[in-house]
This record gives sequence, structure tokens and C-alpha cells, in this order.
Amino acid sequence: MLLMMALLWGINFSVVKVGTQLLDPIAFTGVRVSLAVLCLYGIGSFLRQPWPRGRQLITLFAIGMLGNGIYQIFFIEGIARTRAGTAALVLAAGPAFVALLGRIRGSERIGRRGWIGIALQLGGMVFVVMGSAQSTNGDDTLLGNALILAGGLCWAVFTVLLKPFTTRLHGLHISAITMTGGALLLLAVGGPAIARTDWSLLPTRGWMAILYSGIGALVIAYLLWYRGLKVLGPTRTAMYINLQPLIALLVAWGTLHEVPTPWQWLGAASIMTGLVFART
Repeated sequence: MLLMMALLWGINFSVVKVGTQLLDPIAFTGVRVSLAVLCLYGIGSFLRQPWPRGRQLITLFAIGMLGNGIYQIFFIEGIARTRAGTAALVLAAGPAFVALLGRIRGSERIGRRGWIGIALQLGGMVFVVMGSAQSTNGDDTLLGNALILAGGLCWAVFTVLLKPFTTRLHGLHISAITMTGGALLLLAVGGPAIARTDWSLLPTRGWMAILYSGIGALVIAYLLWYRGLKVLGPTRTAMYINLQPLIALLVAWGTLHEVPTPWQWLGAASIMTGLVFART
């Protein structure tokens, strides 16, 4: 199940790249996140546990606007301006930001192995960005990577803020409510783009991209993730995330013909080594 999760998320980078080529990026992500919300509430209705209310509900909505709203805006606008494989590698360094923010808040202890892992992850991200700076064909830009990096920082803050709720609430409830907060922001920002899109002219692969990235990546993969947390625990489950950037690189290579550069391979090796080093 966790291998399937890594595969779904790795493929999603190329799927989203295709979606942004066929649709306005904000319209694409606004529709796919809204679709995910409908599915999550549909599944959540079968749970017997009570849904969060009051202050908890408002807080989760606000956190969701950051993690599933602002993050998605940075992510979708960034991936529209850079290669899918590059975006995956930049985001793969996200756990380093999570660890650093946790250390600043006093909720995370970082040992020597942890600091080495963080250094390798951040160093690998620098290699990837350096390779983008040398790109001459226009499909890998510093602006795109900067937007992806900003999104990664938003996701790191979102993860740290969400951590206290994960011990008290069901993961599906958390996912549905935070996704709703993000969808409301995306619909507010992307409403005009969605309204002016002629959906009757969208080709089949555009609809398939929306379905895959909305249901496959934002619903099914998350449910597999939560199942892994329950059965194997957070450390062993997190190890499977290490496969995601490699899968994303290979899928983008095979489907979008994004031939990985030496800088990308070097960055991928450094990031994945840092992930393994920090989590074992």
C-alpha cells in the first residue's frame, strides 16, 4: 500500500505538469482540490467518530488555507514554470525544513545524524537549483523553482502546526477539513479563471489529469499514508517517501521526455541520502 502511495505521488508531478499545459494553473488546481474535498467528506460520512467543532474546526480551516491553499498556488504556478522532475526534487528537501522549524519551536530534537541528513537534503536542493540556473531551453527556470521552494516552506509550516491535532483527531477528518480551507481560498483566487474556461473544449487527458491529481493523489494516496501511520508508525512509513523523487524523475523522463541532468542526479542522490540518514 505504501509503495502504491509513493507511486501515486511520484506520477502526480507529471500529471500536474500536463494539466497546467491544458488549463490555467489556478483553475486546474482549484477544481482538483474541490473534487478531493467532495470525496473526502463522502468517505468521512461513514466514520462514527464525531467531527471537530468550534475552535478546533476554525483552526484547522485556517491551517488548511496555508497548507492546501497558499501551498497549492505556489506549487501549481511553480510547476507550470519548471520541469516536473525538478519540482519533485526541490519539494523532497521539505523534511529538512520541517525538522528545522520543529527545532525552533522546541518540539523536535535533532541529533548529529539528523543535522548531517538536513545538510545533505539542503545541499541536494542547491545542486538542483544550480542546474536550473544553467538551463538554456526555458523549461527549467529559477522563478519556477523559487515558487516551488516557497510552497515547500508553506508545507513545512503547515506540517508543524498540524502535528498536535494528529494525536487527537482522525486523519480523514483532518484531511477533509484542511482540504476544505484550501479549496475555499483556491476558489476565491481562481474563480475568474474557472468561470472563463470553456470546459467543453477540454480534451480527455485534461479531465483524466484532474481526476488523477484530485482523487488519486489527494484522496487515495492520503488514505494509504494514514493507514501506514496506523500500522507501521511514522518513521517506517516516512521511509517510503524517499522513493517519490526518484519515481517522479523516471516518470517525467519516460512521459514528458525530461532527460535528467547531471545536477539533478547529483541533487537526487544527496537528497535521498539525507532522507535515509536522518530517518534511520
